[in-house]
Amino acid sequence: MLSIRPARTSDVISITQIAQPLIDSRVLLGKELVEIYESIQEFVVAEVDSQVVGFGALHVMWEDLAEVRTLAVLENSMRRGIGAAMLNELIERAKTLGVSRVFCLTFETEFFQKHGFIEISNIPVDPETYAELVRSHDDGVAEFLDLARVKQNTLGNSRMLRHL
Repeated sequence: MLSIRPARTSDVISITQIAQPLIDSRVLLGKELVEIYESIQEFVVAEVDSQVVGFGALHVMWEDLAEVRTLAVLENSMRRGIGAAMLNELIERAKTLGVSRVFCLTFETEFFQKHGFIEISNIPVDPETYAELVRSHDDGVAEFLDLARVKQNTLGNSRMLRHL
């Protein structure tokens, strides 16, 4: 039976094990363990029969904007609705936090389109918000802003947005 729950620190090893093949194939960027522990409250995990089979995170970027980060499912558990269930949970979290737009940077455009995301080519914030966001040291925010320092990490990814 599938359950989606907030991640715990004891899930970090499972999260890194699920992520590693995607990091090796350059689909995901690797993160240091300390980064995962520091942001564990942003994560949800999917469990089937008490085994963690997927994870995802929601990172708030601004008053009305959050990013779905690193949505991943074990290869042998794909195509069972697990990714969709986690994405729905993250979207509900965004709504609860008062966020009205959710962004993602992904190769999986078809999956996200099925869930109401559309491809964008611009940076959907006003100049004042851009000026504030550019001060962030977070690489995900830099990816959102399409800054040159992260270009090598984002080649081939599509920028997608969903209004809630």
